[in-house]
Amino acid sequence: MIEKILIANRGEIAMRILRACKELGIKTVAVHSTADATLKHVLLADESVCIGPPASTNSYLNVPAIIAAAEVTDAGAIHPGYGFLSENADFAERVEESGFVFIGPKAETIRIMGDKVMAIRAMKAAGVPTVPGSGGPLGEDDAENHRVAKEIGYPIIIKASGGGGGRGMRVVHTEASLLKSIQLTKSEAGSFFGNPEVYMEKFLENPRHVEIQILADGQGHAVHLGERDCSMQRRHQKVVEEAPAPGVTEEQRARIGAACVNACIEINYRGAGTFEFLYENGEFFFIEMNTRLQVEHCVTEMVTGIDLVKAQIEIAMGRPLSLKQEDIKITGHAIECRVNAENPSKNFMPSPGTIERLHLPGGLGVRWDSHIYTGYAVPPHYDSMIGKLICFGSDRTTAIRRMDSALSEMVIKGIETNIHLQREIMNDGGFCDGGRNIHYLEERLEHLV
Repeated sequence: MIEKILIANRGEIAMRILRACKELGIKTVAVHSTADATLKHVLLADESVCIGPPASTNSYLNVPAIIAAAEVTDAGAIHPGYGFLSENADFAERVEESGFVFIGPKAETIRIMGDKVMAIRAMKAAGVPTVPGSGGPLGEDDAENHRVAKEIGYPIIIKASGGGGGRGMRVVHTEASLLKSIQLTKSEAGSFFGNPEVYMEKFLENPRHVEIQILADGQGHAVHLGERDCSMQRRHQKVVEEAPAPGVTEEQRARIGAACVNACIEINYRGAGTFEFLYENGEFFFIEMNTRLQVEHCVTEMVTGIDLVKAQIEIAMGRPLSLKQEDIKITGHAIECRVNAENPSKNFMPSPGTIERLHLPGGLGVRWDSHIYTGYAVPPHYDSMIGKLICFGSDRTTAIRRMDSALSEMVIKGIETNIHLQREIMNDGGFCDGGRNIHYLEERLEHLV
């Protein structure tokens, strides 16, 4: 039994973890930077420890400070949330070596899935469909790289093996630009991720982003909880997410879900995880696995009724997964809008400042996950997301209408937000029709803002 959990994160996800801990009767420790002393979860936690100045590198990414905070508060486990250190294998290893439970996968699993080349190889071996590609890192043999690209077929995309967040990727349309693109991407990869290794894949021109949520106990048992569509993106960052994905049939869900479950058992996965796919013409192509909780986990919770954070904690306690696949039922439809402190009309410039007035929506099927309150000062040091509005309906049309209504009720004064943009998306004909690709929002932004 874990009696106390240190929450190694901030903002909305820290509040989400704190709530799950309270329901399980587990005490909490909030670590925070000097800029975050008045965060809601810091004020509500059983204990709090300041771990450094505002800059993330000196606080939320400061591993020795976090470990020391766990030691002085006698915490039994550390939950990393998402972002920051959540997919840092060295951190997970350090946590376990220091005698604490890391609420997430084993360090070696994080390492494998964090390296895109190794992840693709592992998925191929487990029978998960992947994008046609080089099958490994690109070498220095120019002739061989030309041969592989021609075999795959242009356009192709060069990707950093250790990449993420939309960085370290370059699309190549012609043979003439291949070698220069490889060198540029290698240089970027070395600068951004400390690993210059790159690989090559077929570039799918009109895919959707569909992902599968899984839970696995590391004891030979795993289940999938259906899929989410996250195709509404800007600069590779998700803006709107929903579950289930429009147009994906129960047969397709069962087939790709079973492949993901088998992969989890094959690699002895432990915890919550997400298999991300490009989905085109009814086919799934694996791109990466996120070995952590996703921002958009809420829509899956709404359509399955399963608390993913509590499940993470129970798995970390060593309890075998009590869920069986036949227990998972997808009911209704859920949509999530990320509410950010930014100005869409000014190139999405961040908008820190004090929240002078806050009115939140309510009603049947409306959920608001956030850490903000009237008088809270949004700092300039971190991600601009200040909350997530999630709406559930019996079907997709009802969920969209409920979301539009909820957004119309929401009032946040003192800072700029993207609420108006989210309303525009809810009323966009292409979005309402469903099944739009990952490029759709970028192409429509000049008309939506």
